[in-house]
Amino acid sequence: MREFMTSLREFVATHHPQLRHFLKVACIVLACAVVCEVVVFNFNHWRSLSWEPVTLNAKVDLQQTADGRYRVSAIDNDVEFEHLGVKVHNLRLDFSGNQGAQNVPVKIWFTDEAHATYFDDTEYTSGVPVTYVATNCEESEYLNLNSSGEMGKLRIQIGGEGTVYPLYLENIVINAPEPFGFNMTRVVLASFVMALVYAFRPRSSLYRIFLREHPRRSKIAVVGIVVAEIWLCASFTLMGSNLVGVATSSYNSGSWDGVSPINTFEVGGDNAQQYAELAKSMAHGKLYLEEEPPNWLQNMEDPYDRGARDQMVKETGENYLWDVAYYEGHYYVYFGVVPVVLFYLPFYLLTGANFPTAIGVILGMIAFVTGVSALLDRFARYHFKRVSVGLYLLLQIAVVSCSGMLYLLKFPTFYSLPIILALAFSVWGLYFWMLGRARRCPELFYFFGSLCMALVVGCRPQMVMLSFLAFPLFWRPFITEGHIKSAAGIRQFACLIAPYVLVVAGIMGYNYARFGSYLDFGANYNLTVNDMTKRGMAVGRIAPALFAYFFQPPSASGVFPYLQAAPFDTTYLGQTVKEPTFGGIFACLPLLWILPFAKSALQMRVRQRKTRTVAGVVGVLIASGIIIGVADAEVAGILQRYFADFSIMFLMAAVLIAFIMNENLDRRSALYGLFLRIMPVLVFVGVVYSVLLCFVAESGWWSDAYPWAYQSLLETFQFWT
Repeated sequence: MREFMTSLREFVATHHPQLRHFLKVACIVLACAVVCEVVVFNFNHWRSLSWEPVTLNAKVDLQQTADGRYRVSAIDNDVEFEHLGVKVHNLRLDFSGNQGAQNVPVKIWFTDEAHATYFDDTEYTSGVPVTYVATNCEESEYLNLNSSGEMGKLRIQIGGEGTVYPLYLENIVINAPEPFGFNMTRVVLASFVMALVYAFRPRSSLYRIFLREHPRRSKIAVVGIVVAEIWLCASFTLMGSNLVGVATSSYNSGSWDGVSPINTFEVGGDNAQQYAELAKSMAHGKLYLEEEPPNWLQNMEDPYDRGARDQMVKETGENYLWDVAYYEGHYYVYFGVVPVVLFYLPFYLLTGANFPTAIGVILGMIAFVTGVSALLDRFARYHFKRVSVGLYLLLQIAVVSCSGMLYLLKFPTFYSLPIILALAFSVWGLYFWMLGRARRCPELFYFFGSLCMALVVGCRPQMVMLSFLAFPLFWRPFITEGHIKSAAGIRQFACLIAPYVLVVAGIMGYNYARFGSYLDFGANYNLTVNDMTKRGMAVGRIAPALFAYFFQPPSASGVFPYLQAAPFDTTYLGQTVKEPTFGGIFACLPLLWILPFAKSALQMRVRQRKTRTVAGVVGVLIASGIIIGVADAEVAGILQRYFADFSIMFLMAAVLIAFIMNENLDRRSALYGLFLRIMPVLVFVGVVYSVLLCFVAESGWWSDAYPWAYQSLLETFQFWT
């Protein structure tokens, strides 16, 4: 302890000016965030201070309870007030606190000096839209109204389809002053945004600290950003607690067993337990799921025809497992088997319980964030001379945020787990390869790198395309320089190849044991929305997929989180498998706009260094991204989570191009100054898009399971409503 305190005092003494400046900036940023919270985000409080509230309880004709509350039912949910004769600024629906939490739709009509009758949507105008009030969120109870002059009549319809009645109201008030609220979440978020803007401004000192010249300070910055990202990402995933599958006395307490400090529980229904059920089967010596398919499915001529299956369900009343592979009378899991071997089977053997998938997704996220940070650091620190901490952090944030990983965390299900593990294995595999290239005895690094890359086949087979990066990385030493002809070269090459042989042999054996074919993963036997056995390849599906995945502009609205599902139209006269998507990567991630300058940048690199390794890496990354995007659309469809299959490839190519430009542009030139000004903007737009995408309301997510909690989140950001 004494040695630690001595080291700490020495560090403070050595870096006293920098620490003093840091604390000064931190205090200013925090103060600005607090001022924003007090003045700007509480705008409605300050403007409503002078309003004279008018309670309308005397005019409410709803049934009253013994304790004076108003009872709203499905047949009595409409209240109307006449002859108000005042300017109405807002309306408060004061819901009673001692009732179940839910999100209640509220429809409002009114007359004013511009409308003698109630108005609503017409061909050319929009009426007062339906709004929502959460019964457990006071902030949502205040509804700002915008009438023209004095209001005459006011009609309020409380609730609608899906509302659980009865509801209980304490008061209905117009012109109600809004209370002051200090929201710590907004303060933290505002502080974070201001700190990022300050840190990455063009004249920031971060651009004067270089990874090579300041190894200690740069490594502290790298570790700091990694820790912050992991904490934020894990917090976001755990926020969607309906998908986590872990319970304690204070977290998901409704599923807590009341005894254990922490216990797991099943989430998402039978379909979500495929990996867990496969682990049980493996523990019992089987490769198929133990649940028996219904007899009607086994007797069907074509069990992969969804329409025919649905008809049999109606006739027999017996359901079947959705989105599993069905083959010769058994259910199989066609998703990669590595997550089962890595998490589910050991957990089941040790505890007898199902491994919580969301925890696996979080672990995959941690592995990906640390791996991609190490990989970028390796490239920046050892293959470029002048990469600053500022540029590294900027691009690292872009890759982590825009790779599609955040969307996988939004839905931490068995669909996301193999993808995020494939991302993690890929970046760690590339890191070990890069590490080995710089070592005199690289065999162990090559082996672990190839092992990671080979395990991708057992997670997300299409992402094995990243293994083709071995050609530009190892062609020169092994082929051009003839290293493969030496004993050491043969040994090293064997270490590169052996893990692929072992892993692929195991997976091929697993496939053969299930389906009688070494290359059949079982995806064609999937019981899903279309008959995969007859899907085939169709050229007509390629163009819509390329547009949706790469070029479609995002569709926006004026309401947080502003993004909405992009429209999809096609001239392909056949079945297209399509879930909601939110814009193509080249339209939504402006950092990728640097890729058209790849040829010029790579020519700079060739003039600087005669090897073409980086050019080969960039070429393989771009080609792999395009091939995987097309393959995903042809084999499966157009889905938002599939963006994570290929986004990382384009982002890593863009990072390399940015490093080359940073290396070769004259630091005193106007072009370099423009580069430093444009890069933060490009990254910022992509990060904002990716973060907002995480908060779009979707079926099966937190917004669907806990709409009242989601409404509270909306109120946090829509402070002016």
